[in-house]
Amino acid sequence: VQLQASGGGLVQAGGSLRLSCAASARALSSYAMGWFRQAPGKERAFVAAISWSGSRTYFADSVKGRFIIARDNAKNTVSLQIDSLKPEDTAVYYCAAGLRSESLAVVDYWGKGTQVTVSS
Repeated sequence: VQLQASGGGLVQAGGSLRLSCAASARALSSYAMGWFRQAPGKERAFVAAISWSGSRTYFADSVKGRFIIARDNAKNTVSLQIDSLKPEDTAVYYCAAGLRSESLAVVDYWGKGTQVTVSS
């Protein structure tokens, strides 16, 4: 199973980005999916998750109201719309999938990251 994240880049503060994650296996439509991020010198941290059906979403407090997560099970993709970007959002963003925890407290699969850099 592979998760391929894309959409990162360099953006000014206040701007927006849309990250996408494509899963290689249709079986992942049964998994919760989501995003984590790792800023320089910090541990990887939870950002957002979405249930397999898309009916429930979870967000870190630091991103509530600015990030939107969505999924398309027909295309095996999950997206993260990031608005009102702040310099502290600068990090490598990782796609993740899990079957045991809808909020991704346990992750079964990790994708390679995509860099998001926010300039002030």
